[in-house]
Amino acid sequence: MKKHSEYLNQLRKRYAEVTKPERKVILREFVKTTGNDWQYAGKLLRGNYTYATAPIKRPRKRKYDIVDAIILSKVCELLDWINSKRIQPGIGVAIDSLVAAGKLVCSKEQRIKLVKISPATIDRLLKTYKKRPVGKGRSYTKPGTLLKHQIKIRTFADWNENRVGFEEIDLVGHDGGIARGDFGWTLDFIDIKSCWAEQVAVKNKAQIHVFAAIKLVRIRLPFALLGLDSDTGSEFINHQLNRYCTEEKITFTRGRSGRKNDNAHVEQKNDSIVRRWVGYGRYDTQEQIDILNELYEILRLYLNFFVPVMKLKEKVKTGSKIIKRYDKPKTPYQRLLLARDVPKGVKNKLRAEYKTLNLVKLKRQIDEILKRLKPTKIG
Repeated sequence: MKKHSEYLNQLRKRYAEVTKPERKVILREFVKTTGNDWQYAGKLLRGNYTYATAPIKRPRKRKYDIVDAIILSKVCELLDWINSKRIQPGIGVAIDSLVAAGKLVCSKEQRIKLVKISPATIDRLLKTYKKRPVGKGRSYTKPGTLLKHQIKIRTFADWNENRVGFEEIDLVGHDGGIARGDFGWTLDFIDIKSCWAEQVAVKNKAQIHVFAAIKLVRIRLPFALLGLDSDTGSEFINHQLNRYCTEEKITFTRGRSGRKNDNAHVEQKNDSIVRRWVGYGRYDTQEQIDILNELYEILRLYLNFFVPVMKLKEKVKTGSKIIKRYDKPKTPYQRLLLARDVPKGVKNKLRAEYKTLNLVKLKRQIDEILKRLKPTKIG
């Protein structure tokens, strides 16, 4: 190519200096030497065309096709269309569950290929499939009594417990947009280290019902309850719960009034679990509350054992830009197995329970319960 360019440059100088008849001779000589087309050779000699020095970029052959997109859509549906970074680690388990249930046909080679797919490629393949319920939440936190001054304030920056068993708790209202009369609430529990989540529905936010729900969640937890952190609502900031935590040697702390970021972990789960699955409708009858609790009993197994979650490792602020870095997605069950402070007996019990569970069956049960959960018509 270098010699070709030198030869062309010499001919261009001669071509520009000679007469028209002589140019034809030079052009004919150039065409015979290079084998180029007559018109193309003329453009080269006149300087109207230059060789492209950059490498030729040809489109890569597609690795994933429509069949892969169909399989991934079924996997995403089974995992409730969570984001692709969380879906990617669970693809293998989801495909195996679907194949075992007879819901999917997938070859061994195709499974190997899909397990290695990147989150970005998942997004590109499933642009036409993605769904996400929309809606807006409301806050109904009513300040507690003066007792809150006896309970230690814990802010987001101060939360340094690195042990399984420290929980953030909150209530999510199911009023349907009209905060009038009695309506159901969901008590939301989230373990800070393992991301293990529990939910219980109550008929209203009276402290007697909330306290009973907290005791029920404590029984359900596969590990010891070491600490509770709530907002300043009167359903939590009361003598009954404070006395119970003191007697049971449970650390009880609270966030600051109007500072939702003090309870950022549970606030995030209010949306990604409660609102995502239950929505924003009004549930104010005992039958609806019972169906909600039936849902949460199955949902806790589905989410904690099969749905990967990501934890924020660090947040770096550079000027006005904030860069967040997350760890590798793992299910709460996997995080508990990796935790050094969880007893071996608890881990063995969790492994045994995991072997009895079927992802496809759990998702089918959840869908059937949701069909029976009808919100109260307003107006």
